[in-house]
Amino acid sequence: MRKAEVIREASRRTGLNRKKAMRGVEATLDVMKQWLATDSSIRIRGLGRLEVRPKKKGVLPGFTSGEALRPVPAGKVVVLRATRAAVIRLNSEQPLGSSESRLGGNMEKNQETESIKTTGSQSEGMAIGLDIGTSRLVLATGTAGQVKTASELNAFVTVPYSKFTENILKQNKVSFQHNGGGGSIQIFGNEAERFANFFNAEVRRPMLAGMLNPTEEYSLPVMQAIISQLVKKTKKGETLRFSVPGNLRDGGSSDLVYHEAMLKRLLSDMGYDARAINEGLAVVFAELEQENFSGIGISCGGGMCNVCLAFMSLPVLTFSTSKAGDYIDRSVASVTGELPTRVRVIKEESLDLSASPKNKYESALHIYYDEVIQQLVESLRGALAETKNMPKIDKPIPIVLSGGTAKPQGFLDKFYQAIQRDGFPLEISEIRKAASPLTTTARGCLIAALYDA
Repeated sequence: MRKAEVIREASRRTGLNRKKAMRGVEATLDVMKQWLATDSSIRIRGLGRLEVRPKKKGVLPGFTSGEALRPVPAGKVVVLRATRAAVIRLNSEQPLGSSESRLGGNMEKNQETESIKTTGSQSEGMAIGLDIGTSRLVLATGTAGQVKTASELNAFVTVPYSKFTENILKQNKVSFQHNGGGGSIQIFGNEAERFANFFNAEVRRPMLAGMLNPTEEYSLPVMQAIISQLVKKTKKGETLRFSVPGNLRDGGSSDLVYHEAMLKRLLSDMGYDARAINEGLAVVFAELEQENFSGIGISCGGGMCNVCLAFMSLPVLTFSTSKAGDYIDRSVASVTGELPTRVRVIKEESLDLSASPKNKYESALHIYYDEVIQQLVESLRGALAETKNMPKIDKPIPIVLSGGTAKPQGFLDKFYQAIQRDGFPLEISEIRKAASPLTTTARGCLIAALYDA
C-alpha cells in the first residue's frame, strides 16, 4: 500500500479531513523510523510486529521482453509479521467505493505481511509438520521461528535373514525390521542407500510417483517403520499436518483418496490429530509469508512436481506432473548403463546446470532436466488458461521453487528461461529458490499445524 493510499484509508476510518490525516500518518511514520533505527523490531498490539531484515536473494524479470535476469538489489526491507487474524481482517475489508473483487491487495514488495511466528501458546511437540515424499520423509517441529528438522530416506533394501545378521545390525544401530517368520530383513531409511551402494543394488521404494507403491509388498509396513523413526506415538492428540500431492495433470492414475486415507489412518493410530495439506500449498506457507501467503509455490520432488497458486493461504489452483527427480534418474540410467542410485548421487553432489556438461552422465542429466522443466512450465501455463473463475490478479506475484530436484545450480535460470520463452499469462514479481529446498514442505506443514493447534 502506498503512502497516499494509507492517508486516504486513515481519513476514511477516522473521519478526519485529508490534511489532518496526512499529518497523522507522517508523524506515525517518523516515529516508526526513529524506533527502527535503534531497534530491529516494533510490536504493534492487535496487528503484529514490524521488523527490519535483509532482502531475500532471487531474480527479477528483465525490464523488456528477452532481457537477462536481474538479481534482487541488496539492501534491507521493513516487513510486518502480522497475525493471521489481522491479515484476514484487513484484506477482507472492501476498499471505499469499490465493489470489485481483487486479488493481491497487500502483495507489494515491501508490504506488511502475515506472521508465521507463535506468541507463546505453542510449545515444541504440540504441532508437527511431516513431508511424506517419494524420495524422503522430513519432519519439522518447534515453532515457526525456531524450526527443527530431521529426515529419513523413503527407501529400503532386503537382505537374507539370519540371527547373526540381525545381531550385527542391532549392534551397529541400523534401522531394520523382520516381518515374523520371513526369510528376509528390510533395512530402511538412511542406511538403505549405503547398503545398496555397497552391494551395487537398487533401493526399493514404499512410494511410487507420489503415492503408496501398489506393486511393493512391503509398502505399508516399511512406511510405518520409517515414519516411526521420525514420529513417536502419543496419547495427547497433538496436531500433525502431512503433505499429499495434487491430482495429476498429465494423465495417468492417481489414487489420491486411498493414499491420503491410509496415511491419515496410520498417523491417527499413533495418537495424532492428523490431516493432509497439499504439497504446493505447504511451499506457499513456508516461503511466501511476506506476500500474505499469495503466489505460486512449486515443489519439485522425486516422484512428482507439485504446483499451487494461492491467495492469502487459500488455494486457487493445484496440480502435479509425473516427471520429476525419479524420472530423471531412471532416464539417465537407461541411456548411460548406470544404476539410478548412482545417477542420483551424481545429480545431488556435483551437477551444475549452469555449466557445460563434462561427461556422458551430465550431458544426459542436462537433457532430461530440460524436459522436466519444459513440461512443468507448459502444464502451469495450460492449467492457468483452463481455470474457470480465476480471480482478477492486479499485482505481480512471486514464484518459489523448492524440493531436491530444484536444488542444482542453474535450475532457477533454466526455469526462468522456460517462463520467458513463450510468455506467461500472469505478471511475475520474482522467481526465487526456497531458502532450504529440502525442508520447505515440512516447514509449511508445521506452519499449518501451528495455526490449527
